[in-house]
Amino acid sequence: MERQKKEVLIIIPAYNEGKTIEAVLKKLEEPEIASFADVLVMNDASKDETEYVVKKRNHAVVTHIFNLGYGSGLQVGYKYAQRYGYEYVIQMDADGQHDPSNVRKLYDALKTKNEKGEYPDIVIGSRFVDGAISFPVPVTKKIAFVLFRFLIKAATGQKLMDPTSGLQGLSKRTVWYYSNFSHFDDKYPDANMLMQMCLLGYNVEEIPAVMYARNEGTSMHSGIIKPMIYMIRMMFSIIAVWMRVKLFKVDISSVEDHKKLESFEKE
Repeated sequence: MERQKKEVLIIIPAYNEGKTIEAVLKKLEEPEIASFADVLVMNDASKDETEYVVKKRNHAVVTHIFNLGYGSGLQVGYKYAQRYGYEYVIQMDADGQHDPSNVRKLYDALKTKNEKGEYPDIVIGSRFVDGAISFPVPVTKKIAFVLFRFLIKAATGQKLMDPTSGLQGLSKRTVWYYSNFSHFDDKYPDANMLMQMCLLGYNVEEIPAVMYARNEGTSMHSGIIKPMIYMIRMMFSIIAVWMRVKLFKVDISSVEDHKKLESFEKE
């Protein structure tokens, strides 16, 4: 029997999240979400029972033989979404920090035109806009938020309050770009990718989100050294993105060609 085609693919990158991912999947299986969304778990060579839990609940899972990084998992997920013709992608974490109630809100936002009559290409689930329910964050993260907000605002003129949020909804056009170009960070696709997409003319919006503190497992930004490495790498990546798009005009023509193709297909 052929599976009914759904509009949305929920991509969940996971690394050793066996203790938390089952609760997340149970909520995503409820009719109000399962009616329009499939789930794909990108298992990045977990050493625990992550893969077993996902398969037990009959969701799609891609398992890397070696640990390739958060960004690499997402990009493989985008290729999967493009291959199977999903209209939208929603990406969220496996650790329980992103409440599944956000999925419907992101989906609705992706299908709603803005004041210019345009649909968003990227919708960020934000902890720092009116109506958001979030939790206290460490000082190091607060510094990162302020710095990245400033850099994005200076480079693009757009103010994004939560540029490191991993909770995002993506249009088909954005998935196409991420799937077909190599300019996607294999480790930390955060503020750098949002700056890139703003500079390339993609519509990026924020909506309030419900998030919780992690109760199990270890964050990829845990400790003292990892956050420092993250901030240094992100700074260099943001500078590289600005130079690539603004100075060398990389990818601008490809994005414009794709817009023309989309317009032709709609006609």
